Amino acid sequence: MPNKIFVVSDSTGDTAEKVVSAALKQFETDQVQIEIFSRVRTEEEIEDIVERATDEDVLVVHTIVDGGQRQILQNLCSEADLDDIDLIGPLMGKLGSLLSTQAKALPGGLHAVNAEYFRRIEAVEFAVKNDDGQHPRNLRKADIVLVGISRTSKTPLSTYLAQRGFKVANVPLVMGIEPPSELFAIEQSKIFALSIHANALFRIRQARLQSLGMPADTAYGMQDHILKENQYAKQIFEANPHWPVIDVTDRAIEETAAELFSLRKK
Repeated sequence: MPNKIFVVSDSTGDTAEKVVSAALKQFETDQVQIEIFSRVRTEEEIEDIVERATDEDVLVVHTIVDGGQRQILQNLCSEADLDDIDLIGPLMGKLGSLLSTQAKALPGGLHAVNAEYFRRIEAVEFAVKNDDGQHPRNLRKADIVLVGISRTSKTPLSTYLAQRGFKVANVPLVMGIEPPSELFAIEQSKIFALSIHANALFRIRQARLQSLGMPADTAYGMQDHILKENQYAKQIFEANPHWPVIDVTDRAIEETAAELFSLRKK
């Protein structure tokens, strides 16, 4: 059975790698290696890849938009008795039928440098600059503002949303320190509150302390301190009922983002 996967793409290969990695997470194994062949544009390159794949007995997964190049790869895999999975051809075919038109078949179309690309870069830069309550004057410029106590996934969620093109700022809630006045002066529909169960936060903070080489009995990681922080955050959230509260306990960033988008549409 192949324990290696070749990802072949006429662009960066990012799309196929993400799909394959997502699928592998459904299996309890770390034995499968992924090797990426990006910007594959010639028949000679395809032949070399299939030759290597044959020697190593791998599964070939590909996202090649050019129909001719894709057919060459599939024919060579068939002749070599190699399994191949076409991640983009069938989808392009269905979309062509749906839209009654032919695909442009431009390699790297997903990564074209255009206004959307620069918008996302700008959003990522904004999220980095306005992480953890920095520059509260910029909250008015944000598309989304996240609020919560430490270790409620504010930063990773900000980064994920920024990669989707949203300008995101996040504001930490710290006992004894009033939230910035700018938070209450901006459009309140931008603000989303993040909460977490105390037991889950205890585990996260203890792991954080251990990674930093700090004592486990530091107040930051103690159950009673965490309960007080959660209560403090709850009081602020209750005082601002127009802020949707999202529970991030044991949730992947993608799941939290999906709920946020759902709430944002309402």
